[in-house]
Amino acid sequence: MLHYLYTYPETIVDGDGIRFSIYLSGCSHRCPGCHNLESWNAKAGYPVTPDIVEQWIDEINRNPLLDGITFSGGDPFYNPQEFLSLLKEISTRTQQNIWCYTGYTHEEIQKDPLRAPLLEYIDVLVDGRFIQELYSPRLEFRGSSNQRIINLKTDTR
Repeated sequence: MLHYLYTYPETIVDGDGIRFSIYLSGCSHRCPGCHNLESWNAKAGYPVTPDIVEQWIDEINRNPLLDGITFSGGDPFYNPQEFLSLLKEISTRTQQNIWCYTGYTHEEIQKDPLRAPLLEYIDVLVDGRFIQELYSPRLEFRGSSNQRIINLKTDTR
C-alpha cells in the first residue's frame, strides 16, 4: 500500500503556479544530502486509503486557484503499480496539470515496463537524482543542476 508523508494544499515551490502537492513515501536512491530523509521509508507517514484519495480529489476540485498537482516524495516511482492507480484516478477525476519529481531519469523510466506507463498521466517530469555537489539555491523547481524539467505534453488537459 502506498503511504504519504504530507500534502500541501497550496504551494508555489513544487512547479508552475499554485499547486496541490502530495509527498509520497518510499525512495531507494538515498541521495547524499537529501532534504527529506524520512521519505526513504516506504511505510513512513500515512496509508493512501480510498477515503484519503477522495478527500484530495474533493480539495483539488473545490479550489479554483490551483494550477495543478505535484507528486514528490520520496520518489513516486518507487511503487510504480500502486502509483499508476493513484495517478490515473487523480488525473482523470481532476483534469489538472500534473508535475512529478523522480530520481529516475526519463530514459530509465522509458526503458522500464513497470514505470513507463506512468508517463502517460504526467505533464511535466522533473528527473534525476539529487547530486549535492551540483546543488544551487538559484535553480527553479530543482535541487541540483543535473535534474531536468521535461514537458511531456504539448497540450494542456
